[in-house]
Parts: sequence; C-alpha cells; structure tokens
Amino acid sequence: MQTNQDAPTFEKVWLMFQETKEMFHETDKKFQDTDKKFQDTDKKLKKLEYLFTSQWGKLVESLVEGDLINLLNQRGIAVNLTTQRLKAYYDDRQFEFDIIAENGDEIVVIEVKTTLRPDDIKDFVEELQQFKQIFPKYKNNIIFGAVAYLTADSGSARMASRRGLFTIRATGNSATITNSKNFKPKEY
Repeated sequence: MQTNQDAPTFEKVWLMFQETKEMFHETDKKFQDTDKKFQDTDKKLKKLEYLFTSQWGKLVESLVEGDLINLLNQRGIAVNLTTQRLKAYYDDRQFEFDIIAENGDEIVVIEVKTTLRPDDIKDFVEELQQFKQIFPKYKNNIIFGAVAYLTADSGSARMASRRGLFTIRATGNSATITNSKNFKPKEY
C-alpha cells in the first residue's frame, strides 16, 4: 500500500522532467556529433571514389591511346596526332571529349568508359552530332566516332557499331578495334 509520503510531489515530478529534458539534450548532441562524423566520412569516401575513378579512367585512356594511331591506320584512317581531354563550353554546357585522333582532314572522336552502357552511347552520339558546332575549327573535317571500354554491358558494343561508331576494347597493355573488318564508320 502506497502512503502519502511515497506519492510524487510536484517538485519531484518537475525535477524528473528537468533530468529527462537534459538527457534528451545530451542524446540530441550525440546524434548531431555522430551525424557530423558520418558527413565527414561521406565526404572523404567521395573524394577517394573520385580519385580512384579518375585515375582508373586515365589508365583506360592511356591503354587506348597507346596503340590508337596504329589501330586506326590499319582501318584506313591515316591519323597521326592524338589529343586527350579536349574541353569546350558551348550552349551553356561543358563538354569534354576523351581522345581526339586526327590527320588534318579526318578526326576520330573517342569516348572512353571503363564499363560501356547503352546510355553512354546515346549521350555520346548526341554530343558527336554537335561536335562541329562545339568546335567550329573542325567544321570542314570528316568526323568519325568511337567508344573505347574495358567491359560492355547489355549489348552496348553491338549497339555502338550499329550507330556507326568504332568499338575499341582495351585489353592488357593495348587496345583492339572489335568491329568486323568490313565495318564502315558513320561520318558525323
């Protein structure tokens, strides 16, 4: 049986509320500190991911570019010069083309992907169709397109070939054009 002495008083209840309120504040502060640590960790992971993917991309570009002149010459496009990461700002958009191979008359624009996906091809073809507007100095050149990759998803290489793009697979320490020998690239 509870006596009147054991019954909580207003002061005791108020004190318990104050203690609970203080515990909630401390818990909230710990959550904020934890959230800040997660945000800091997330930023560090994103920086590491960018560093990894950008370095990986540069490696694939180097594999492709290393043998590119020879590969294109074997396919009847007598290029003698390559350039990496041609950048431009056009129509309120920034463009970057990974590798350009040229000979003065013909230009092969190469998009390099670690994993080639159908959306990559769609996006690249749209950019390729604007290439002469983006770079007016090439308006009188014959433009060809190519996609280079380590792996290809969902029939992407076949899709690229049907769109008239050279398909270049980076292999080991070089690259190989995978289109059939009688493939005719589309002019853009």
